[in-house]
Amino acid sequence: MKLIIGLGNPGKNYAATRHNTGFMTIDYLAEKLGIKTDKLKFKSLIGEGLVNGEKVVLAKPQTFMNLSGEAVFDMISWYKAEPGDILVIYDDMDLPLGKIRLRMKGGPGGHNGMKSIIYMIQTEDFPRLRIGIGRPEDERFESVDYVLGKFNEEEGKIMTTAVKKAADAVVAALETGVEQAMNEVNRE
Repeated sequence: MKLIIGLGNPGKNYAATRHNTGFMTIDYLAEKLGIKTDKLKFKSLIGEGLVNGEKVVLAKPQTFMNLSGEAVFDMISWYKAEPGDILVIYDDMDLPLGKIRLRMKGGPGGHNGMKSIIYMIQTEDFPRLRIGIGRPEDERFESVDYVLGKFNEEEGKIMTTAVKKAADAVVAALETGVEQAMNEVNRE
């Protein structure tokens, strides 16, 4: 059983913001896999399905980013999952726009959603897929305003491609395992 968790903030105001890249990926993945994420459970919108005979749960925590760990903790507890059974998808300002990176483990890198998850489940040893949103060109621009801002048209096109690549990376991780998928995903 695998829990695929995309991070973001609930509500229309945040729908197309940089911080909701994880939600965007789950939405695309849900469509690709034919899994509806419309059940409210574990403080998240979730959907369950099978991929290659294995149960897969797609989830979008509805706790707001900084409390994502509460939802992840609830899911892990209910499904009796190990940290290695989850894959968290989130935006990363430290990666160039549209770049994706799959990792087996690591620190939060300043991401509040990841800090919350690590605090709640008490480990950094779980797979994650980072999607680059870049940094603001103007250094005086506050990070919070940047991540809660929307993509311009050109950025939107790049991110549409990145979300599709991220969804493909998740499918590869489900089919061949995270380590094998890393070899393919991280080459680009």
